[in-house]
Amino acid sequence: MSPSCKTIFLPLGLVHSIPIYYNTFMTRRELLAAGAAFATCATPLAAAKTHLDASRISAITDEIGLSTGESIAFAHHYGMQNVEIRNPPGKKEYFTLPEAEIKADADLFAKEGLKVTFVNTSLLKFTWPGTEAARRRTETPEARDKRLAAEKVRWDQRMEDFQRVIRCAHIMGCDKVRVFAGTRVTDPTTVYQRIADTLGEMSKLAEREKIYLLLENEGSQNIATAAELADVMRLIPSKWVGFNWDPHNAYGKEKAYPEGYSLLPKARMLNLQIKGKGVMPESPEREDWRAIFAALNNDGYEGKVGLETHLFDGTLITAAHKSMDEIMKIVREV
Repeated sequence: MSPSCKTIFLPLGLVHSIPIYYNTFMTRRELLAAGAAFATCATPLAAAKTHLDASRISAITDEIGLSTGESIAFAHHYGMQNVEIRNPPGKKEYFTLPEAEIKADADLFAKEGLKVTFVNTSLLKFTWPGTEAARRRTETPEARDKRLAAEKVRWDQRMEDFQRVIRCAHIMGCDKVRVFAGTRVTDPTTVYQRIADTLGEMSKLAEREKIYLLLENEGSQNIATAAELADVMRLIPSKWVGFNWDPHNAYGKEKAYPEGYSLLPKARMLNLQIKGKGVMPESPEREDWRAIFAALNNDGYEGKVGLETHLFDGTLITAAHKSMDEIMKIVREV
């Protein structure tokens, strides 16, 4: 830090109250140099506004408690201010529930001082009509016909489902929802334009309703890695379409940091999720979250970071606590 920077300790209000006059004897070069010096000194203050701390940590409620009440208690235990939702523990997705049930939990979260920041949905997470999944399932002709018919219904009613998701998000006071890119085909690049067109169509409704549509990378889907997120984002110009990066969903396909992270179009990353296996200290699949958090701070990331514990071996809640303990430790240290 330059000596001139070290001398600036005035309160912000006092700085704003000081009138600034143009000195007619100062040359243009001197004026530009003075402005650059001020900008350099102001940089640490600007960076501080995007520093990740506990107030920006979240978690999906159905993976931190066996009931909504337990999930709220978990959030309070860690001093969290935010939660993500998918479904009430043991029930179907929130957007499919009767409106009265959605409102009841929305009121409960608000009463408990918790902001719902992301609605996780399964929108478009199925084999799209006209495509063939790369991983073929063993099924009878009758079962195949039944599945294809059900998938066509889901495809045909995708906009109606999206409207229900939007209504759920509005009730929850949330402006971000998750979507997927269809079951993975042998060569996902062949469906990139279709993905872009589909999300582009949905983005028009999203813009009208002031809801951000976040595409998540997921191993079973056509968009599985950071590289693939970057490729398809180039085809979707709408600012109402961003992405939710879950680096562990690409485990075994790309290294989360620095390779995966370096490829992401950072300005369109509107949420980030951490898997339990990706952060627990003893996990052999652990990612370098200290490095990732440091990079997020350096790059001015302003979104939330949510825990998706995602362990189904009977240790879900224990793993959720181990994971959140580690996340909060990293946040304090980075």
